[in-house]
Amino acid sequence: MIWIRNTRLIDPATKTDEICDLLIEDGKIAEISKEISAEKTEDVCIIDGTGMITAPGLIDVHVHFRDPGLTYKEDILTGAAAAKRGGFTSVVCMANTVPAADHEETIRYVAEKGKQTGIHIYQAGAVTSGMKGKERTNMPLLKSAGAPGFTDDGVPIMDEALVREAMEEAVRLDVPLSFHEENPAYIQQSGINSGSVSAGLGLGGADRMAEISLVERDLSLALETGAAINIQHISSAEAVDLVRRAKRADVSGKRRENIHAEATPHHFTLNESAVIQKGTLAKMNPPLRSEEDRLAVIDGLKDGTIDLIATDHAPHSTEEKSRAFTEAPSGIIGLETALSLAIMSLVRPGYLTMADVIKCMSWNPAKLYHFDAGCIQTGRPADVVIFDPDEKWVYEKSVSKSENSPFLGQEMTGKVKYTICGGIVVYQEDK
Repeated sequence: MIWIRNTRLIDPATKTDEICDLLIEDGKIAEISKEISAEKTEDVCIIDGTGMITAPGLIDVHVHFRDPGLTYKEDILTGAAAAKRGGFTSVVCMANTVPAADHEETIRYVAEKGKQTGIHIYQAGAVTSGMKGKERTNMPLLKSAGAPGFTDDGVPIMDEALVREAMEEAVRLDVPLSFHEENPAYIQQSGINSGSVSAGLGLGGADRMAEISLVERDLSLALETGAAINIQHISSAEAVDLVRRAKRADVSGKRRENIHAEATPHHFTLNESAVIQKGTLAKMNPPLRSEEDRLAVIDGLKDGTIDLIATDHAPHSTEEKSRAFTEAPSGIIGLETALSLAIMSLVRPGYLTMADVIKCMSWNPAKLYHFDAGCIQTGRPADVVIFDPDEKWVYEKSVSKSENSPFLGQEMTGKVKYTICGGIVVYQEDK
């Protein structure tokens, strides 16, 4: 048993925010009360939660663990170690492995290896064979193998008829589709916004229309088909507004429930000027955009237009990120810093409450993927994060295989102290 004493429990699913005790037994939440009676607590691990927040274990719907195929960058075990350090108890891996997750063997491989990690590792299926955008995968077969949803993340699907067909199948299977929205017709140089910074560096950049054009198309198709979709790593003010309007589209006076969008911590924390300071460590797809775009993403989080916070954890080797900007791969790691950045960039300035952030990082992702997670209620799985929202720490070294983060060496606020999954402590801060 685990007894968490005198903690601030925040559970957005039940709108709970109070000081209380929690008792965990046999992998479940056994009791939540103002004071748990002593006779129930023999042979128990006691955690003093004074000054700490206890919340549902975080859920990341967008990670790249590079396994199988690219394990020099990351593998399932090291990716899970980073997730646990960041307070995550569930993650959804993207399909751009080698080979792509377009056959049930890859889905099952990830699931089996994931059992060694102590947390929930899910493998999304590819929408198209080989992620080539030409032919749809056998989505029912991949779902039966364990895929909770589908995505070609990293590659936009340009065939509109194929996207519609995939959405119709997703409705039949009751699974979400996640979309990487970057039309290559508007991109001269990936990883950097087309603007003053790219012009100063002599790079063409990625125009905002790359995102806008595909977001507009896919929202229209989702409204038509009723498919549950997630607009991934949204970066532009116009795309945020398109999602806002789609969510408000009249459906017998009800808000559209099938439209979702995610924001990454780097898109609500940094703008395109970070490229000047951090070089390839600030290169990602879609790129960091203007300060106005960053604030628009925050506005989207504030009003619920953007209902998910996801890291897009994308490890690359030091050698790869040391190449010239035009040759280096896009992407940064983010699992270990996501909660701190949300506290620093969203909660501390007063944009969102702590409950809002936790909702975007636990309850909303759980609902999207139909996971039995994201809440703290008696009888439910004991997937829990305990963190000090005020503790300062320096992000000196990653436990990931890669260290491609623009935040390395930076002082952070908000420190994960324990990650508990299935009633087992899978991470505890080093003393």
